[in-house]
Amino acid sequence: MLRNLTKAENRPDALLLTVIAVLLIVGVVMVYSASHVWSLYKFGDEFYYLKRQLLFAGVGFVAMLFFMLIPYTTWKKYSNFILLGCFILLILVLIPGIGMVRGGARSWIGVGAFSIQPSEFMKLGLIIFLAALLSEKQKYITSFTKGFLPSLLLIFTAFGLIMLQPDLGTGLVLVLTCVIMLFIAGARISHFVGLGLIGLIGFAFLIISAPYRISRIVAFLNPWEDPLGDGFQIIQSLYAIGPGGLMGLGMGNSLQKYFYLPEPQTDFIFAILAEELGFIGGVGLILLFFVLLWRGIKIALESIDPFARYLALGIVAMLIIQVMINISVVIGLIPVTGITLPFLSYGGSSLTLTLCSVGILLNISIHSKI
Repeated sequence: MLRNLTKAENRPDALLLTVIAVLLIVGVVMVYSASHVWSLYKFGDEFYYLKRQLLFAGVGFVAMLFFMLIPYTTWKKYSNFILLGCFILLILVLIPGIGMVRGGARSWIGVGAFSIQPSEFMKLGLIIFLAALLSEKQKYITSFTKGFLPSLLLIFTAFGLIMLQPDLGTGLVLVLTCVIMLFIAGARISHFVGLGLIGLIGFAFLIISAPYRISRIVAFLNPWEDPLGDGFQIIQSLYAIGPGGLMGLGMGNSLQKYFYLPEPQTDFIFAILAEELGFIGGVGLILLFFVLLWRGIKIALESIDPFARYLALGIVAMLIIQVMINISVVIGLIPVTGITLPFLSYGGSSLTLTLCSVGILLNISIHSKI
C-alpha cells in the first residue's frame, strides 16, 4: 500500500512541506510564549502546555508522514466507512457519560487527559466522501434532485449533529468548505441563491435560539457595552494587537498574556503573536498561509484524477476558511466563534487532524504534475 519515494518524480511538494514545518515550529514557540504564565499559575509548571503541544506536534507530524505515504486513492475506496465512523462518533459524543463537557459544549470523547473531538474527524471525513461522490457523479450536480439536494442533506445532517453539541464555529467551517466543493464541481448559481436565503433564515434562528449567541453579536457590535463580560475577549485582543505596532514588543514580552486575555494559547494566539512580533510578524504568518493556499490550489489543478482535485481543494478550503475566521475574530471583524488557528493554536485533535489532512495533500502532490 505504501509508495516508494526514492525517485525524484515521486517526491512530495517540497515548498508545501517546508511551509508546514515552519508553521509547526512557529506554533510550538508561540504556544509556550502565550501560555507559560497561565501554565505556571494553573499547573505549577510553565512548560505544561509546551510539553503537550510538542507531543501533539510530534504525533501529528509522524501521522502526516504516514498519510503522505498512503496512496490518496485508498481514501476513496473506504470513503463510505470513514463517513459512517465519523457519524457514529458524532452521535456517541452526545450521549451523557461518553461525551465530555468543556466550556459548555459536549464536544469531546475520552478518558482523563486524553480526548478526541469527533467534529474535527467529521470535517475531514465529509471532505473525503464528498470528493468521492463528486468525482463519480459530477454530471448530476447541476440537477437539484439528483445531485445538489442529496449532497446538501448529507452536509446539513452532519452540521445538525455538530450543532447539538453545540459547536457553531466547526459547523460553519464544515458547511462553507463543502459548499465551495459543490460550487467547484459545477452546481448551478440559482441553487446557491436559494441555499443562501435558507442559510440566512437558519443562521438567524440559531442566533435567536441561544441567548449567548445574541450576546456575542451585541459584544461584536459594541464590546464596550459590556467590557468585563461578553466584550472582554475582543477588547483584550485589540489591546494586544495595538501596542505591537510595526515590529512588536519582542518575543516573550507580551503583557496581555498576564491574565488579561483568557487562555491566549488557543483561539486568540494570533493576538499574542501580533503583540510580540508586530505587524511584520502577523503579515509574515499570513503570507505563509497564502503560500499554503497557492501550493494547494496548484496541486489540485495539476491533478488528473477528479477525486484528487476535489479532495485537495476541499482540504485547502477547510484550512484557509479556518484561518480567515480565526484571524477575523481576533482583529474584531466578526463575532467570536471559538475557531482555532491551524498549526498554531494549542490542541490535540485539531492539530493532529490538520496534519493528517496536509499529509493527504502531500500524497496528492506526489501523483500530480508538479
